[in-house]
Amino acid sequence: MSAIPTTANPFLAAFRGSFTSALRWHQLDELWERVRERADAGWYLYAVGEEPPREPSGPAQVETFVAEIDRLLRAEHREDYCGIVYADDPRSPTFVKIYDPHNLGVSCGFSDNPPLPGWVMSVLPPSDLMQTRPPPGNRRNWWRRLFGG
Repeated sequence: MSAIPTTANPFLAAFRGSFTSALRWHQLDELWERVRERADAGWYLYAVGEEPPREPSGPAQVETFVAEIDRLLRAEHREDYCGIVYADDPRSPTFVKIYDPHNLGVSCGFSDNPPLPGWVMSVLPPSDLMQTRPPPGNRRNWWRRLFGG
């Protein structure tokens, strides 16, 4: 997935680590409560596809983000379950992946090319996740035709 070894990049190592899904909405509520309790932990709020933030967000920004992303998920993921938010440790989270309800693909289970989350909350400074993905096969073929690679 990436030319950057995870040992050289703690964020990518954590990103590829073990996660637990907030499968039910009440589990998401509990996760958000744990995040709110640690709003001053130095959370980086990263919208994947945008430039990664260089500085952590303040507690007020974390509170606002949690409220707004929760509202968005409940409005746009019209299921009786959540299942699109994953935390490294639901009881004491330091890394949270939030999948976009409109770009789910295979966000759980196995896939050779799972979708990236829409948003990441992390106490580690983030790396640009878009650079960890090879271009689609048709783009690689175009590039090779163009430059003979």
